[in-house]
Amino acid sequence: MKTTLFIGVFLTHFISFSQKTLEDYKKLYPDYNELVLNDNSSYDLFLEDKKLNVIEDSFYESMILTDNGINNNSESFTYSELVKLVDFEAETVLNNKRFKVTQTNEKESRDDAVFYNGVKERQLIFTNLEAGAKKVFKYKREYTDYHLLHKFLFGNSFPVLNSTLEIKTDKEINIGYKIFNDPNNAIEFTKTEKKGRNIYRWTLKDIKPLKYEANSPGILHLVPHIDVYVKDFTIANQLVEGLEDVGKLFNYYQEFVRDLNKTEDKELKNITLQVIANAKSEEEKVKNIFYWVKDNIKYVAFENGYEGFMPREGGLVCSRKFGDCKDMASIITAMAKYAGIQNVFITWIGTREIPYSYSENATPGVDNHMIATYKKGTEYIFLDATDKETRYGIPTGFIQGKEALVYENDSYKIVKVPIVAPENNMVTDHVKLKIENEKIVGSGKLIFNGYNRSNLLAQLGDSANKKRFEMIKSIVIKGNNKFKLLNFTEENIKDRDLPYKIDYQFDIDNYLIKIDKDIYINMNLDTHLEELIIEKDRISNYELEFLTASLGSYELEIPQNYSVKFLPKDFAIDNELLSANFKYEVKENQITYTAQISQKKIMLTKTDFELWNETIKKIKTNYGETIIITQK
Repeated sequence: MKTTLFIGVFLTHFISFSQKTLEDYKKLYPDYNELVLNDNSSYDLFLEDKKLNVIEDSFYESMILTDNGINNNSESFTYSELVKLVDFEAETVLNNKRFKVTQTNEKESRDDAVFYNGVKERQLIFTNLEAGAKKVFKYKREYTDYHLLHKFLFGNSFPVLNSTLEIKTDKEINIGYKIFNDPNNAIEFTKTEKKGRNIYRWTLKDIKPLKYEANSPGILHLVPHIDVYVKDFTIANQLVEGLEDVGKLFNYYQEFVRDLNKTEDKELKNITLQVIANAKSEEEKVKNIFYWVKDNIKYVAFENGYEGFMPREGGLVCSRKFGDCKDMASIITAMAKYAGIQNVFITWIGTREIPYSYSENATPGVDNHMIATYKKGTEYIFLDATDKETRYGIPTGFIQGKEALVYENDSYKIVKVPIVAPENNMVTDHVKLKIENEKIVGSGKLIFNGYNRSNLLAQLGDSANKKRFEMIKSIVIKGNNKFKLLNFTEENIKDRDLPYKIDYQFDIDNYLIKIDKDIYINMNLDTHLEELIIEKDRISNYELEFLTASLGSYELEIPQNYSVKFLPKDFAIDNELLSANFKYEVKENQITYTAQISQKKIMLTKTDFELWNETIKKIKTNYGETIIITQK
């Protein structure tokens, strides 16, 4: 290797970056237990042994500022079959003394979305920590595939004094890069030459700590970062193309799926013919296949090395009865071919936590998911079997609004996944109320569509008996904590194409207020969105999981010898974020109240926060309105 472990201008330049004392830092950062002095990576790209080699040297140095900071005594880094660990060192530096880290643990890197991904995590346990001590570690990794150069993030949960990415290349290697979340161009960039090699360096100083907030769209939407890629290189007088545009990324991806499902699997073919036997149209065949995969193939994200890119054969997935997202895409497309359908395609896509389009960042960093896509005429229907409950015809929630790279007839097409309209995720609640012995008694029918249906059924799962009763109660609860669920029945639990319904009976004690001849009742038994006030100091955008709409209809039977004394005014509001309409009516012996609310924007930016909060406050005010009925 051309680079020697941890020796070079880049690392030695930063080891003694700062000369301030502990007290200086405590005054500058009084609210933090730890300060990152340096977080740096250097990549050496060179041609040797007839290939492009990539070696990474990373260096990290932080200082403990308070006694509470001692509790954070561990750090870690990752490596895998594709990004191999060469060596590492770690030590505590205190009062010019160095204490080598001897306790290290290797474990599987955890990812909530992946059962096994082949990534190892090396945990380092630092000793002799006290205020003023420094945690220092450095490691070297080797990339087996230059296409996999990953992004570099400028940010941490602690403040960072200095963060630098350096790329050193032979003259025959051309690189490209994209910078994200740096609106003020604060990242300093230099390009120099030394001994016939190009040196690119990006530095950001005095980085504010990352603030973790609920409903944040994800770290890549927030933190300044760079994605670096190899455009091309010349070796043995031949030009080798790397990445730069969508076509080149597709060429790279295509090699992983080109020969997929070329050999017929008799078992899977026979199953397919049974699954589509009663289908009356091509679309019904696709739908039957999609639901069969959801019901019979268990989603288990199992990735190791290039398995993270390469789907397994549909026949193997069928025999195993489990698979990851790529495997499910593979078996769906294989079954479609056995059904004589040629327009169901393998598709790459990024989840919503990834902020880029394919034109913005045509590297493997643009996507992290694979699905199948059915082309029905000019319409594209996205088939993601990893979510068992989502019905045919709408995409899974976490890919809404994203671009999909569809492998269509030996070429590709970029298709935008729609954001599902709120009316397709409607929740309706039809409630009938009456007053018995100064207690509210009622029955209702609660209906869930779209993502509200699939999310709720996923939460309920196979719960039964008392546990399910309590879960249903938490869903239908109304009024106050004196709500008592008497009974309930459910419909359409298994049929994804129909809304999930709950019929329920209940009573509520201590809800109405009786003063002399007057009875006061607030007919807003449900207060949707009431708690969704966005904090004034929020930094990140506020992302809704999906757009939803609700329609509550409440009918109160007016008791005999009573009449209506007061009805609140109707209320309506409609802007670019929300619409709401509350209406009261008296019909014969009934008071009818309807409350309809609909969301309009799935990602709220800072410029939306004020209008959102004002709208919620107006809705909340109207939630407080009461009717008055009086004894004749």
